[in-house]
Amino acid sequence: MRIGFVATRIAGTDGVSLEIAKIATVLARMGHETFYCAGELGEYAQPGLEVPAFHFRDPEAIAIHDEAFSGAEESRELYQRIARAAAPLKESLYEFVERFRLDLLITQNAQAIPMQIPLGVALRDFIGETHIPTIGHHHDFYWERERFLVNRIPDILATAFPAEGTSLRHVVISTAMQRELYLRRRLPATYIPNVFDFRNPPPPPDDYALTVREELGIAPDERLILQPTRIIRRKNIERAVELVRQLSERDPRHRYVLVITGYAGDETDSYYEWLLEQVWRAGIRALFIGDRITEKRGMQDGRRTYTLWDIYPHADFVTYLSSYEGFGNALIETLYFRKPLIVNAYIPYRSDIKPAGVRAVEIREDVTAEAVGQVLALLDDPTAVAAMVEHNYQVGLQHFSYEVLEARLRTLL
Repeated sequence: MRIGFVATRIAGTDGVSLEIAKIATVLARMGHETFYCAGELGEYAQPGLEVPAFHFRDPEAIAIHDEAFSGAEESRELYQRIARAAAPLKESLYEFVERFRLDLLITQNAQAIPMQIPLGVALRDFIGETHIPTIGHHHDFYWERERFLVNRIPDILATAFPAEGTSLRHVVISTAMQRELYLRRRLPATYIPNVFDFRNPPPPPDDYALTVREELGIAPDERLILQPTRIIRRKNIERAVELVRQLSERDPRHRYVLVITGYAGDETDSYYEWLLEQVWRAGIRALFIGDRITEKRGMQDGRRTYTLWDIYPHADFVTYLSSYEGFGNALIETLYFRKPLIVNAYIPYRSDIKPAGVRAVEIREDVTAEAVGQVLALLDDPTAVAAMVEHNYQVGLQHFSYEVLEARLRTLL
């Protein structure tokens, strides 16, 4: 089949873009052709149709978003503005399907999180008009984010996020989302977790990747605590700051550095500036290297840039202390790179990841002395770490592999 992906952005290292690349790899392995349509397309998202107005950073999309979530009073003018903005987006969807002679669409979060309201409306109407077979792959629902609950567009949220249609099937990334979607909308969904190619382990670092510590100014004996996420509030990176503070205080034998690989994300607020202040107050060493993490290696302002996969091999421990995640792409990535981790026990971790058998140091909101002690004990016991990460790798192989994804895609298709 000829299958088209539709999203606001298919580029960079955000979780949705990474999952699209994995699904496309598995679809190609199954003999299908893939095409892409979004407001921004990365190098791997080709061939495709780039429509800047699809992007969540499109000025009109931002203006509509800000008005829609500024209160609870509905407005005829706002609904009309959304309809006007959606009309050309729907025409672009027609162009995309016709140009590439598509048999099926896979929408990626564009029908779940209302960052780009006109695109969600355009997709609802386009699928309803054409009855094109569509898989709606949902990573975050609007009702899971407090900032979307007070709004002026309840009818649009109820009919487009996600939409309902005779040719539309839903996929979610946790069983908690699966249950909630059915309870709220009576829509059945297939659960497909985030995955990695566990059948093919990552290669050892090459000469380029071996320059990471030197390039970033991290000493060979310095313990690198990795935070491999975007810098947004729900990631609770201040918990990683507190962990490193306590590790440094309790273990004066070693120096610790917190490395944050993500950029200040799509949720615009003052979190990044506040986080910098927390680092200063904690008196720890932290490196924000989001400007040096790119899709491909290269040079930027006379400095080497790296892929995220170049960084993982250098980590001594990984922090994943979010209050909320749709599933946990970076957590599965951590299993893939055989690294020990500390995790805040968020809902999909409790419902799907831990029950699969994953072992990690756990907290419930607070970085406790007990959790810090467990991290220190592992850092000082390479044999225990080796046993933990190998066990986790085998769990990934069984529950979070490309083979799991392929089996569930075959059923859907």
